[in-house]
Amino acid sequence: MRKIVLIATLALLTMTPVGCTAQNERETKTQNQNQPIQAQPPLPQLLTQTDFTEVAARTIDAVVHIKTEMTKLTPLYQSFFGMIIDRGVRRQTYNAFGSGVIISSDGYIVTNNHVVQDAERLTVTLNNKRELPARIVGIDPATDLAVIKIDAENLQYIPFGNSDSARIGEPVLAIGNPFNLTSTVTAGIISAKARYMNIINNPGVESTIESFIQTDAAVNSGNSGGALVNGRAELIGINTAIASGNGYYTGYSFAIPSNIARKVTGDLRQYGAVQRGYLGVNVVEVTSELANKLHLDEPKGIYIARVIPKCAAEKAGLHEGDILLKVNNMDVNSYASMMEEVALFNPGDAVEVVYQRNGTLHTASLTLLNSQGNTQIIRKQ
Repeated sequence: MRKIVLIATLALLTMTPVGCTAQNERETKTQNQNQPIQAQPPLPQLLTQTDFTEVAARTIDAVVHIKTEMTKLTPLYQSFFGMIIDRGVRRQTYNAFGSGVIISSDGYIVTNNHVVQDAERLTVTLNNKRELPARIVGIDPATDLAVIKIDAENLQYIPFGNSDSARIGEPVLAIGNPFNLTSTVTAGIISAKARYMNIINNPGVESTIESFIQTDAAVNSGNSGGALVNGRAELIGINTAIASGNGYYTGYSFAIPSNIARKVTGDLRQYGAVQRGYLGVNVVEVTSELANKLHLDEPKGIYIARVIPKCAAEKAGLHEGDILLKVNNMDVNSYASMMEEVALFNPGDAVEVVYQRNGTLHTASLTLLNSQGNTQIIRKQ
């Protein structure tokens, strides 16, 4: 699991309510002496106790333990001063561990790319301790997702939920195998959505897609690739990273939204490669400072800093300086939210966008293109 450092401070400010108008305190008491006290209507019960036992029972058997084996050529001898003495090389075997989620009854499993990308051998252990060899179906470094396959039938799996419908404050379960402790369940709530952490670092990847669901469910090393499920026992995220300076859980964890995982796994199973469409723009988030500079009413949307020639945005008539507000009827107020929404579509799909130009709203239909500037299917080489 990748390690990141996130430092946050929280200040609690207690304020005494002050009335909108000032009155003489004695006059107020005199006026209220002869008036009956009216009882306030009870507030609705907004927060309820959640019983996760049934959710855990429906999902825990669909989360697996993944063991990877890889070898590395290392010098046979290295001097104290760091000089390598040429006496040949030897192969050293390394093992790593992670989690995965069964997404079909015939053995397809989604996990993190960083769990399996360098593996020469994969072993999956089911919750009933049955061990099976696995093979890699496809990987997507841009989202840090991968699909592997075991030969088995009638497996329990977790259906995909709609991560767009997940709400901040919603209770969730994280299921995985931290520290090689199999079948571990922790609970928390969704703390934030569309988090961009800049933690997917894969050289050669054209553009990474990060729009994490942030939770406070305890996640540690070994949880990578495990399930984040909601109260309906649906998969709404793939646990990927923690906010930590020491590699241990310190309060926040991050999961890839299920809508991205559904798209990526479907493409990897069908084509062996992800079919990814692009708008063809370079953008900057609209901050309060930028909004003031551009004389905008509020800091909202994405500022188009550059339109790439011969790509989707230019062909649809968008210009540098336009403010992108919606993609597919979804508000986009951050780079992460824009990338998440666009990532759900294929090259050739028509996507409606709403943008602002010189204070006037416009709507356009864009036909997304792939990284090669066309709409053809890209298959695994």
